[in-house]
Amino acid sequence: MKEFIIEENEAGQRFDKYLAKLLREAPKSFFYKMLRKKNITLNGKKATGNEKLLKGDTIKLDIVYEDPDIIIINKPAGMLSQPADDGEPSLVEYLTGYLLKKGDLTEEQLKTFRPSVCNRLDRNTSGMVCAGKSLAGLQFLSRIFHDRTLHKYYICLTKGKIEKPDHIRGYLHKDKKTNKVIVSRQEFKDSLPIETKYRPLGSNGKITLLEVELITGRTHQIRAHLAGTGHPLLGDTKYGDSEFNKQYIRHGVRHQLLHAYRLVIPETDQTFVAPAPELFCKIIKEENLEEAYHENLERNMGLRKNDHHSSSDRNACE
Repeated sequence: MKEFIIEENEAGQRFDKYLAKLLREAPKSFFYKMLRKKNITLNGKKATGNEKLLKGDTIKLDIVYEDPDIIIINKPAGMLSQPADDGEPSLVEYLTGYLLKKGDLTEEQLKTFRPSVCNRLDRNTSGMVCAGKSLAGLQFLSRIFHDRTLHKYYICLTKGKIEKPDHIRGYLHKDKKTNKVIVSRQEFKDSLPIETKYRPLGSNGKITLLEVELITGRTHQIRAHLAGTGHPLLGDTKYGDSEFNKQYIRHGVRHQLLHAYRLVIPETDQTFVAPAPELFCKIIKEENLEEAYHENLERNMGLRKNDHHSSSDRNACE
C-alpha cells in the first residue's frame, strides 16, 4: 500500500476533492469505484468521499512495489488495465494521476512520454500489473516479459478435484466478433501455441485451490485452457459452468476468481506477492481451503524454508 499523509495546507477539504487533484487524469467515477472496493482508504477504513480531511489523516493506495523506474500495482477486479474506446477509466489514468501528484512526472513530460502498463489482466481478473515509470523501466519490463524471464503465477478456484500437478499444452484462436477463444490440442488455422502449468494447493472434493504458472500469455488463456480440462474457474461466466456458478451467486461471486498473486524476477532475485482480494478470501474460508492458501502464501513470502523473500503481508485473508 502507498500512503499519503495530509499536511496542514491540505486539511479542511473534502476527500473526493483531494482525490480529484491526486488522480487528475481520472474521472470522478473512477475513484468513487475505488472507494467502494476499499482500494483507496482513509485512515485504514472504507470511505465515501464526502469526509472532511484533517491534518495527519492517512490515505492508502494499493501499490505492491515502486522504484524510480517501475511500479507494480494490485489491480482490483472490475478495472480495465488500459484505456478502452468507451472512455471508461483504467489503471493507466490512475497511474498517471498518481505520478503527477508525487512529482515523478510533469505535464510537460507527458507531451513526449507516458507511463504504460506492460501486462494486461482481464477486466474481472485481479492482481499485479507492472508499469514503466520511465523509458528505462518500460524497456526492462518489455524485455523480461518478451523473453519470459519474468515468471507469472496466479491462484484460482476451479470446479472439481485436481490431485496432481500438470503441464498442459495446446493451441488457441481468438474470435474477435465474440471476444472468446477456442482451445484445441491440435494446431489449426490462425491458432497460437499455449502452455500452462498448474499445481493443486488444496481441495475439498468440490473445489480446488490451484496455483497456475502462465508460460505463454494469450487472451483468456488460463480460463479457456482449464475449462478445456473439465475444471473451469469458479465464477467464470464466459467459459465456466453456469450451474456450478449459481451456487455461489448468493456469496457475491459474479466474475471469475482468478488473481495474479506472484511475480518472480530471477535476474534481480526479486519476488512480489499480492494477497488475494476480500471476496476470494471469503470463498476460500467458506470452502475450508484457508490453511492451504496460507501455507502457500507463507512459502512465497519467505516465512517457510527454501523460498524467496516478498513484499507482502502475513495478515491477508485473516
